[in-house]
Amino acid sequence: MSSSDRYCAGVAAGHGETARAAHLVLSEGGNAFDAAIAGFLTACVAEPVLASLGGGGFLVARTAEGNVEVFDFFTDTPLQRPRQADVDFHPVHADFGAVLQEFHIGMGAVATPGAVAGIYAVHESLGRLPMTALAEPARELAKQGIVMDPFQAYLLDVVGPIYRASASARTLFCKSGAASAPLLAAGDVYHPAVFADFLDAMCAEGPGLFYRGEVAREIAAMDGATIGLNDLARYRVQRRKPLQSRIGAHDIFLNPPPAIGGAMIDYMLRALDDAGLTKKEFAGPRHVEALIAAMDACNHARAESGIDTDPMQGAARLRDASTHPPAYRGTTHISVADADGNMAALTVSNGEGCGHIVPGTGIMLNNMLGEEDLNAAGFFNWPQGVRLSSMMTPSVLASPDGSWTAFGSGGSNRIRSALTQVIANLCVFGKSVDEAVRHSRLHLEGGKLSLEPGLDVVAGQWPGDVHRWPDTNMFFGGAHVIHRTPEGRVTGAGDPRRDGIFLGLYSI
Repeated sequence: MSSSDRYCAGVAAGHGETARAAHLVLSEGGNAFDAAIAGFLTACVAEPVLASLGGGGFLVARTAEGNVEVFDFFTDTPLQRPRQADVDFHPVHADFGAVLQEFHIGMGAVATPGAVAGIYAVHESLGRLPMTALAEPARELAKQGIVMDPFQAYLLDVVGPIYRASASARTLFCKSGAASAPLLAAGDVYHPAVFADFLDAMCAEGPGLFYRGEVAREIAAMDGATIGLNDLARYRVQRRKPLQSRIGAHDIFLNPPPAIGGAMIDYMLRALDDAGLTKKEFAGPRHVEALIAAMDACNHARAESGIDTDPMQGAARLRDASTHPPAYRGTTHISVADADGNMAALTVSNGEGCGHIVPGTGIMLNNMLGEEDLNAAGFFNWPQGVRLSSMMTPSVLASPDGSWTAFGSGGSNRIRSALTQVIANLCVFGKSVDEAVRHSRLHLEGGKLSLEPGLDVVAGQWPGDVHRWPDTNMFFGGAHVIHRTPEGRVTGAGDPRRDGIFLGLYSI
């Protein structure tokens, strides 16, 4: 859904309730950072497979004064590495239709969560309204329950074995607590009332509840846990300078290392810039050829740089052409602009979830230590006590006309290709926000070229496998974008590939 130029503020997100929570906070005098927090907390109810306070993420903040900063609250590896046999860690299989994929879950797959610390760090530094006001939309939704829409029900069904893996998960996500009980389906009510109680306690006690208090003790006492009280107590949010890139006359501020997505997008943008694309070539073969060439070169450079095992040095090598192992999985994104000129781009992930709910909270913990991508040398060989890396890349860009855009995407390993194409659509080809998001995408990985309709003009020249999708698909990410002109007019778009929605706030 696109917007009117009469809007002075707005939010683009992956669910109507997520967007409405952020919109409500904006209308009540909150700023973009308040709205992003409220949206995230509500997404934990409305998008439970993608968003959880048991995971982590990143927020890129652009203040009205023009300062850009990254809040890194992604997950940490534990301080101690146990033997795999001593913790709860086992495989399950998710059915994606065309492929059956193995994931590892259990309390042994849980990395130290950063989400609660992250929202409080952003709130303390940049927020305006009290946390109780920001939590209220999520609290009310959790108390009353929410009807599962078809998209959220589909996501739940895909990872169903994880969400029926324990009695605590089945209580929330199945129609009964029995091991054989069916999952909630479209039209059923998801009712995590206990999460409302947790939010009340969190607002009263602050982040200490999760990292040093009762919730920390509950997590550490869960059978087969890898993380303990020391891991939770030592967790800290990292505030970083963005990785700055450029295409044409546009400056792009990306998520920096130890996250790796920003460095890879920077590499592809420079490759596209070198290709000398112009507007008239947008729909033609040269555009597609340039995208394929940039992705292919980036894939090779990624392998040669060693960025997956050493993001700091690998990013430096990519820039010219300590161990933070990468994690990629399920994500959701929120972009917000307020009337004062503040902008927030927030991307969060819980992996697929570990299959267990923290008692008394309604929060499923992450399974970041069960990611295949983390463990090229085998599971439980991760470095101890370090920040995990990620492909997540919430970003903002400054255009030469004085306008600013905030954006990001879910989509695992496709995040980098989705955002590179959105940036090119906006900065090189002059597309509107809505057109930039909706335009057909491609993705190249492992020699396989995946194409949405309309971009197959040179597919016959690709020497590897080609997969032509019959329609746009969530495989290609879910980019939610907000744009603000120098005059304060706000437009936006939620990606239809992931049920995206834009809600604008009218000028007073």
